Amino acid sequence: MLVLNQLTTEGDISMDILKNIKGWANSLTEVAVSLLALGIVLEVLVGGNNVPFWPDINVIANVQNIIAGFSAQGLVGLVAIWVLYHIYKSK
Repeated sequence: MLVLNQLTTEGDISMDILKNIKGWANSLTEVAVSLLALGIVLEVLVGGNNVPFWPDINVIANVQNIIAGFSAQGLVGLVAIWVLYHIYKSK
């Protein structure tokens, strides 16, 4: 009985670790999406120029290239976008 109790405790500890990692991943994803939205808004408003804290990155062109890469793959790209969307929404 002691061994079974010890295994349950170790299983709980590893589940807690996985929950912490999942929480960190969700937080990082939210930060990344917020930065992406900020980059798009800044690029639309000021053309991406003359923003002292923003590096010389063309966010809208990068997003367009990613979408073009998915669409060039046809059905496989559509399925990949669908899978990524549902992974993001299931958090």
